[in-house]
Amino acid sequence: MKNKEYLTIKELADILGVSRIAVYKKVKKSQIKAVRIGRNFAIPKKYVSNILGKTLNNKNKQSIDKAIKKTVKEYGDVLKLLGRE
Repeated sequence: MKNKEYLTIKELADILGVSRIAVYKKVKKSQIKAVRIGRNFAIPKKYVSNILGKTLNNKNKQSIDKAIKKTVKEYGDVLKLLGRE
């Protein structure tokens, strides 16, 4: 079964370089999308690139754009001064 569609919490933890508990907590908080199978969780591989930050969906792009506009609006003068240094 080489082409698995899902990863276990341990497999994802190994990929991310964090503990199983850290991944489990993020799954429980719905920060990582997972499917519950009995007492276990399976993380669809299609979400791994999103978890790793390799893809941006429209919602994330809009959120980033909004944050940038707010920062420029509030700190535009300071940013210009910092740019001159």
